[in-house]
Amino acid sequence: MCGAELRTLPEGVQRVAAALQALGHPHAPRMLDNSARTAQEAADALGIAVGQIAKSIIFRRKSDDAAVLVIASGDRRVDEKKVDALVGKTGRADADFVKARTGFTIGGVSPVAHATPPVTLIDRELFRFDEIWAAAGHPNGVFQLRPQDLEALTQAPVADVVQPPAAQ
Repeated sequence: MCGAELRTLPEGVQRVAAALQALGHPHAPRMLDNSARTAQEAADALGIAVGQIAKSIIFRRKSDDAAVLVIASGDRRVDEKKVDALVGKTGRADADFVKARTGFTIGGVSPVAHATPPVTLIDRELFRFDEIWAAAGHPNGVFQLRPQDLEALTQAPVADVVQPPAAQ
């Protein structure tokens, strides 16, 4: 990327693209024709399994009002009790809190380039896949990576933070 193509992207995607480039990540953000606000929408648009979507869930830590980012596999549900055991008691984060702390709107929260660095946890279930996709700062923006890249880009620990999968 030379930089000129970034000016046509939404501001949040520009921040993510710049961060990925600075960190030496080989894949730039890509804009989808349709919204990828949910893991299922993103998976459908990319033609991949929903579990390959690295969804970003923001919680609000009660002790200090810090943002807690849990990056989870799209086919798993975050277990708030497991998250609380690792980072302290958390609660729901409303749209204003998410936007203020991350700089992104819900549905487009990237794992990188946050306005204020969050406390971050990575769901170990993402490591079932060789390739995953994460939001890139906009509901239509995504970028490709490997679970190991996510760990390197965020410097976050990998943990068991999801509920067991539903019985088939």
